[in-house]
Amino acid sequence: MALEVGEITSSVHRELASGLRGQVVYPADGGYDAARAVFNGMIDRRPRAVVRPVDASEVIRCIESARRHDLPLSVRGGGHSVAGHAVRDGAIMLDLSGMRAVQVEPEARTVHAEPGLTLGEFDRATQAFGLATTLGVVSVTGIAGLTLGGGLGWLNGCYGLACDNLISAEVATADGQLLTASTQQNEDLFWGIRGGGGNFGVVTSFEYQLHPVDVVLAGALAYPLHTARQVLRFYDDFVKAAPDELSTAVSLALTPTGEPTVSIVVCYCGPIDEGEQLLHPLRTFQSPVDDSIQPMPYTVLQSARDKEFPSGRLHYWKSGWLRDLSDGAVETLMQFIPQMPSSASGIGLQQMHGVASRIAPWATAFPHRAEHYDFLILSQWSDATDSDRNIEWTSALFQAMQPHLEESVYVNNLGDEGPARVKAAYGQNYPRLAALKRTLDPDNLFRANQNIDPSQT
Repeated sequence: MALEVGEITSSVHRELASGLRGQVVYPADGGYDAARAVFNGMIDRRPRAVVRPVDASEVIRCIESARRHDLPLSVRGGGHSVAGHAVRDGAIMLDLSGMRAVQVEPEARTVHAEPGLTLGEFDRATQAFGLATTLGVVSVTGIAGLTLGGGLGWLNGCYGLACDNLISAEVATADGQLLTASTQQNEDLFWGIRGGGGNFGVVTSFEYQLHPVDVVLAGALAYPLHTARQVLRFYDDFVKAAPDELSTAVSLALTPTGEPTVSIVVCYCGPIDEGEQLLHPLRTFQSPVDDSIQPMPYTVLQSARDKEFPSGRLHYWKSGWLRDLSDGAVETLMQFIPQMPSSASGIGLQQMHGVASRIAPWATAFPHRAEHYDFLILSQWSDATDSDRNIEWTSALFQAMQPHLEESVYVNNLGDEGPARVKAAYGQNYPRLAALKRTLDPDNLFRANQNIDPSQT
């Protein structure tokens, strides 16, 4: 029998807490509001309880309790999804933040990592051995959701996405099993978790392939907005001919004084002298107002933008894949940037290329394999009274960009935008993902996500 919203009976309480080495936080507890908070300050939801397991066995116990009592379940890794799916009204919130173990095998160039880790914690462990793998671009992000949705980062040209570097995973499924997913075991599940998000279970351990990465040549070139037409045209032509070792992104934003700027951020993962030679035309074709490109430890690059995204700000994002930086797209951006309501917001175009773009779209659940840009309008602000104008500006820009965007979208950037956008995120792989969902989670226990509904095709 299902419980009423907010209700936890004494029997369920005992079942959740008995023998648990982790922690259960209830609405009456002093730390409840902190426990239910996530990155996006617009999310204000109240779970029945927050359960913090310490290992896979406790994850399974929580899953079984939710299923047995017909309780909704949500899962938190890093809590950085803009949609806030980690927390749900009336649900049991399975908070994996206490599971942070990481073990590097330097000779094999592999690492086992638990799902509560952030990118920064992961990178510090692997960089101790001069190793890394592709993750995101802000080090306070959690590894779990990022990897399960694909994982676009600075090493994607050389080494593919985070999901492409996944060797195996331990997955707690809806029926209470702990399955190993790899190319040798439960191959369909392994295919599905590499881009299909948290639809198929709770990953309690990831095993990644690592690569030699130490000092990279990285930094930014900044220009005033009135030069954007020339800068972005040169940039687009330049990066289309760039080797795999060079990954780039464009950022359009306001300075603290309100001046619109366009920046090109680069990461060259190869010999520094070769990178200097390669980047010379990009650094000299115009006179940037700032050039911060220099050799730096990979961890410095990974954490360079952390201060720009403090937890608790209000966020509203819109995203899509942009195949080309056409003149029309640039003109639209130049029209909207000066009207940006918040100087904390920005527009990013993260380049996907190289190895990540050459993998077959059906080889993993992540289907968006092409040389293109992940276009993201990342609006953030601090005062709730500013929400309407920030949302309106973001929506208007996204609508104006529609003629230039592909229909698809990167699932890790997707808010609550409805079933059609979810299907666009999974693309041509949606039918296979739906079939896998019907096999592994026919009752849709894992539905607090960009959901693949097993009742639909």
